[in-house]
Amino acid sequence: MKKICKILGLSLLVALVFSYGSKTYAQDDLHWFLKRCKGSAPTFPPEAEEIRQYGAYYIDTSVNDEKKVIYLTFDAGYENGNIEKILDILKEENVPAAFFLLDNIILKNTDLVLRMADEGHLVCNHTKNHKNLSCASTDEITRNLTALEKIYEEKTGRELSKYFRFPEGCYSIDALKCISGLGYKTIFWSFAYDDWDNNRQMNCEKAKKKVLENTHNGAVMLFHPTSDTNAEIFPELIRAWKDMGYTFGTLDQLTAE
Repeated sequence: MKKICKILGLSLLVALVFSYGSKTYAQDDLHWFLKRCKGSAPTFPPEAEEIRQYGAYYIDTSVNDEKKVIYLTFDAGYENGNIEKILDILKEENVPAAFFLLDNIILKNTDLVLRMADEGHLVCNHTKNHKNLSCASTDEITRNLTALEKIYEEKTGRELSKYFRFPEGCYSIDALKCISGLGYKTIFWSFAYDDWDNNRQMNCEKAKKKVLENTHNGAVMLFHPTSDTNAEIFPELIRAWKDMGYTFGTLDQLTAE
């Protein structure tokens, strides 16, 4: 009986240790969340300053009243006709952007992806399959990012730009360290809005108002180019931003030392 009790006690201790370890590990999973402030930069999370040392960017802090700039970034995994419309608008207005892509769009819409690069946009890494890598191992992160690099190179004959964005903004310090070690700079954002659900699109006027009211100097703006609303309002947005005195920067400029 004593032997059985010892075994049960040891089993309980092991279970508690693993349970605690699992809980601690989950706490390392952070989510990029911002509180908007109309007309000015949002309130950033407490860890915002810490992540800078791991090659992470979310706003341009070098701007001033004489230098008004915003950065347009798009996350995309598939084409539904709207990405082509967004590219048409960017070309017509001569505005650069960065596109964070998954494998699906590279494999199925290679011509569209080549167009992004040919027209001066950066084609960047959003993971191979939109997997949450915040608590993944170093090997898993490496395999995922390099798999997308390989697909892009095989389909286009080019090299993927060394910028990365965590799916849904889920990240960890360990993952940031790993991604930095792979030569990537991580791009978060200082503005985003609910544009990703194609079955729940915001009214165009409401969306345009939300975007313009929250535009701020140095903003890194996240959009989803599959959005019907974005495809509709982007010509007006770009013209409004220009009228407000903004220019459009590239991630190379944002991350220049």
